[in-house]
Amino acid sequence: MSKNAKVAKSDSFISEGAVSGGAANYLKLQGETTIRIISKPVEGWIDWVDKKPIRTPLSDGEPEAADDENPPKKFIAMAVVDCDDDSIKVLELTQQSVIKAIRALAANPAWGNPFSYDLNIEKKGEGLKTKYTVTPSPKKALGKDVIKAAQAKPCNLEKLFDGEDPWKVEKGEEVTEYFFK
Repeated sequence: MSKNAKVAKSDSFISEGAVSGGAANYLKLQGETTIRIISKPVEGWIDWVDKKPIRTPLSDGEPEAADDENPPKKFIAMAVVDCDDDSIKVLELTQQSVIKAIRALAANPAWGNPFSYDLNIEKKGEGLKTKYTVTPSPKKALGKDVIKAAQAKPCNLEKLFDGEDPWKVEKGEEVTEYFFK
């Protein structure tokens, strides 16, 4: 061991100080994911150019494909609560089975818009054999701490269409509206 190395002097194998802080601002569906949608979605087309997403609003019509092998896909993006850790994130979906399931729930008078209930999204399989199941949970209010955390973390989903970070919101700038019931 070099004389410059420092050995962690704590009971844990890796000290808390060695772990970078900050949770991810985007949610990726893996295994079972439980969310609460807190914003209306932005809708558009997503295409990939040089491994970077290019998003255009759905109202602009289908864009010309940058790659004939991989045409643009429809997507929705919304602010959600990741119920695993109660953090506020952006969920971008291109999976039509998930989008259609959320749309069907929102259109069903017994469920309505998904601001008052959690959604459990289960992903099984890989590649072309991937299947998603969307199951609603009984309606319940969000905790006050979660609502405060969301209010303290505004976003502007429209920035996705400009290739910008939706979490970088300046004071006085328009923000995406959040719904808590």
